[in-house]
Amino acid sequence: MDIRINEDPACGEPEIVIRCREMDERIVRMIAALRAAEQKLAGVRDGRTFVVDPAEVYYAESVDKRTFLYTADAVYESPLRLYEMEERFGAGDFFRASKSAVVNLARVKSLSPMLGGKIEVLLENNERLMVSRQYVPGLRQKLGI
Repeated sequence: MDIRINEDPACGEPEIVIRCREMDERIVRMIAALRAAEQKLAGVRDGRTFVVDPAEVYYAESVDKRTFLYTADAVYESPLRLYEMEERFGAGDFFRASKSAVVNLARVKSLSPMLGGKIEVLLENNERLMVSRQYVPGLRQKLGI
C-alpha cells in the first residue's frame, strides 16, 4: 500500500482519495475507521453533557441497563447502548469483549491468554478486563492473529 500526503495551504476541507484495483475488506475497514474518527460521543457527568472523543475512551461498560464510558480521567454515562457503539465504532478500534463491555484496541497495552479460552486485556491505565470465550474469535480476527 502506498500512502501519499499532499499539504496545500489553499486546501479547504481535507479530501481522501483511495485508488484500488478492487474494493476488498481491508479498504472497507479503512473507510469505516476514517468515518468513525470524525464521530464523537456524548457523555453525561455531574448533570452536564460533554463531547467525548472516541479515541479517549478506554472501554464502555453496561451496568444495570446503563452505559458508561471510561476515559483516563473521568467516567461518563452514555445514552448509547453497547451494540450501538459496536455498530458505530466496531470497524475501527472498538471490539466487543463481553456481553457487558466494548474495548478500544488503541488503548490496549497487552493481551494474556487465560484458562478456559478467555483472554485478559491490560489497558494503558492498568485496568484489566476479560474477553469472553465467545468474543475471542472476533478479537483474533480484528488483530489478524
